[in-house]
Amino acid sequence: MQVNEIMVKEVATLDVNDELSLANDIMRLGRIRHLPVVDGARLVGIVSERDLFKSSLAKALGYASEDTRDLMKTLRIKDVMVTGVITITPDTDVCEATKMMIEEKIGCLPVVEGNRLVGLITETDVLMQYVKECDKG
Repeated sequence: MQVNEIMVKEVATLDVNDELSLANDIMRLGRIRHLPVVDGARLVGIVSERDLFKSSLAKALGYASEDTRDLMKTLRIKDVMVTGVITITPDTDVCEATKMMIEEKIGCLPVVEGNRLVGLITETDVLMQYVKECDKG
Protein backbone atom coordinates (compact mmCIF):
# COMPACT_ATOMS: atom_id res chain seq x y z
CA MET A 1 0.00 0.00 0.00
CA GLN A 2 1.23 3.47 -0.87
CA VAL A 3 1.11 6.61 1.25
CA ASN A 4 -1.23 8.37 -1.21
CA GLU A 5 -3.93 5.82 -0.34
CA ILE A 6 -4.15 6.84 3.33
CA MET A 7 -2.59 10.32 3.58
CA VAL A 8 -4.61 13.41 4.45
CA LYS A 9 -4.87 15.49 1.31
CA GLU A 10 -6.62 18.55 2.75
CA VAL A 11 -3.84 19.80 5.04
CA ALA A 12 -4.05 22.89 7.23
CA THR A 13 -0.87 24.90 6.73
CA LEU A 14 0.82 27.98 8.09
CA ASP A 15 2.71 30.71 6.30
CA VAL A 16 6.21 31.59 7.51
CA ASN A 17 5.01 35.05 8.54
CA ASP A 18 1.90 33.97 10.46
CA GLU A 19 1.76 34.72 14.17
CA LEU A 20 2.53 31.86 16.54
CA SER A 21 -0.84 32.52 18.18
CA LEU A 22 -2.53 31.37 14.92
CA ALA A 23 -0.74 28.01 15.14
CA ASN A 24 -1.87 27.67 18.72
CA ASP A 25 -5.49 28.42 17.78
CA ILE A 26 -5.56 26.02 14.83
CA MET A 27 -3.97 23.21 16.82
CA ARG A 28 -6.23 23.67 19.80
CA LEU A 29 -9.49 24.09 17.88
CA GLY A 30 -8.76 21.51 15.20
CA ARG A 31 -7.10 19.02 17.56
CA ILE A 32 -4.12 18.99 15.20
CA ARG A 33 -0.61 18.16 16.38
CA HIS A 34 1.44 19.08 13.28
CA LEU A 35 1.19 22.00 10.89
CA PRO A 36 3.35 22.20 7.76
CA VAL A 37 4.76 25.63 7.01
CA VAL A 38 4.70 26.86 3.44
CA ASP A 39 6.11 29.77 1.54
CA GLY A 40 3.69 29.96 -1.37
CA ALA A 41 3.17 26.29 -2.26
CA ARG A 42 6.70 25.27 -1.21
CA LEU A 43 7.16 23.33 2.03
CA VAL A 44 9.74 25.12 4.18
CA GLY A 45 9.17 23.76 7.69
CA ILE A 46 6.83 22.27 10.25
CA VAL A 47 5.46 23.31 13.63
CA SER A 48 4.35 20.73 16.18
CA GLU A 49 2.62 20.95 19.53
CA ARG A 50 6.03 20.35 21.07
CA ASP A 51 7.39 23.45 19.32
CA LEU A 52 4.50 25.47 20.72
CA PHE A 53 5.21 24.20 24.23
CA LYS A 54 8.87 25.18 23.91
CA SER A 55 8.00 28.63 22.62
CA SER A 56 5.44 29.07 25.41
CA LEU A 57 8.11 28.75 28.06
CA ALA A 58 7.03 32.17 29.29
CA LYS A 59 3.87 30.55 30.62
CA ALA A 60 5.97 28.22 32.77
CA LEU A 61 7.95 31.22 34.01
CA GLY A 62 4.88 32.74 35.58
CA TYR A 63 3.29 34.87 32.91
CA ALA A 64 -0.50 34.92 32.93
CA SER A 65 -2.26 33.26 29.99
CA GLU A 66 -3.18 36.65 28.50
CA ASP A 67 0.48 37.69 28.66
CA THR A 68 1.45 34.39 27.02
CA ARG A 69 -1.02 35.06 24.21
CA ASP A 70 0.41 38.56 23.75
CA LEU A 71 3.91 37.06 23.60
CA MET A 72 2.76 34.51 21.00
CA LYS A 73 1.42 37.37 18.87
CA THR A 74 4.93 38.86 18.73
CA LEU A 75 6.53 35.64 17.46
CA ARG A 76 6.32 34.51 13.85
CA ILE A 77 6.13 30.92 12.66
CA LYS A 78 9.55 31.29 11.04
CA ASP A 79 10.98 31.97 14.52
CA VAL A 80 9.98 28.57 15.91
CA MET A 81 9.44 26.20 12.98
CA VAL A 82 11.63 23.19 12.37
CA THR A 83 13.40 23.31 9.02
CA GLY A 84 15.10 20.44 7.24
CA VAL A 85 11.86 18.47 7.40
CA ILE A 86 11.96 14.77 6.54
CA THR A 87 9.51 14.22 3.68
CA ILE A 88 8.23 11.40 1.50
CA THR A 89 6.57 11.10 -1.88
CA PRO A 90 3.01 9.89 -2.53
CA ASP A 91 4.26 6.59 -3.95
CA THR A 92 6.25 5.68 -0.81
CA ASP A 93 5.23 2.38 0.75
CA VAL A 94 3.25 2.86 3.99
CA CYS A 95 5.51 0.36 5.82
CA GLU A 96 8.58 2.36 4.78
CA ALA A 97 6.95 5.62 5.93
CA THR A 98 6.02 4.03 9.27
CA LYS A 99 9.58 2.80 9.80
CA MET A 100 10.87 6.31 9.07
CA MET A 101 8.55 7.82 11.68
CA ILE A 102 9.65 5.24 14.26
CA GLU A 103 13.37 5.59 13.51
CA GLU A 104 13.29 9.39 13.43
CA LYS A 105 10.90 9.61 16.42
CA ILE A 106 8.51 11.88 14.56
CA GLY A 107 4.73 11.83 14.46
CA CYS A 108 4.17 12.78 10.84
CA LEU A 109 5.69 12.99 7.40
CA PRO A 110 4.76 15.69 4.92
CA VAL A 111 4.10 14.22 1.48
CA VAL A 112 5.65 16.24 -1.33
CA GLU A 113 6.00 16.25 -5.08
CA GLY A 114 9.08 18.31 -5.78
CA ASN A 115 8.90 20.95 -3.03
CA ARG A 116 5.09 21.19 -3.23
CA LEU A 117 3.09 19.84 -0.30
CA VAL A 118 0.42 17.39 -1.46
CA GLY A 119 -0.50 15.67 1.80
CA LEU A 120 0.47 14.53 5.28
CA ILE A 121 0.65 11.11 6.87
CA THR A 122 0.58 10.75 10.65
CA GLU A 123 0.90 7.99 13.22
CA THR A 124 -2.89 8.13 13.56
CA ASP A 125 -3.39 7.54 9.82
CA VAL A 126 -1.22 4.42 10.03
CA LEU A 127 -3.04 3.15 13.12
CA MET A 128 -6.44 3.75 11.52
CA GLN A 129 -5.34 1.75 8.47
CA TYR A 130 -4.10 -1.04 10.75
CA VAL A 131 -7.46 -1.17 12.51
CA LYS A 132 -9.28 -1.34 9.14
CA GLU A 133 -7.06 -4.28 8.16
CA CYS A 134 -7.74 -5.99 11.50
CA ASP A 135 -11.50 -5.57 11.01
CA LYS A 136 -11.27 -7.29 7.60
CA GLY A 137 -9.65 -10.39 9.08
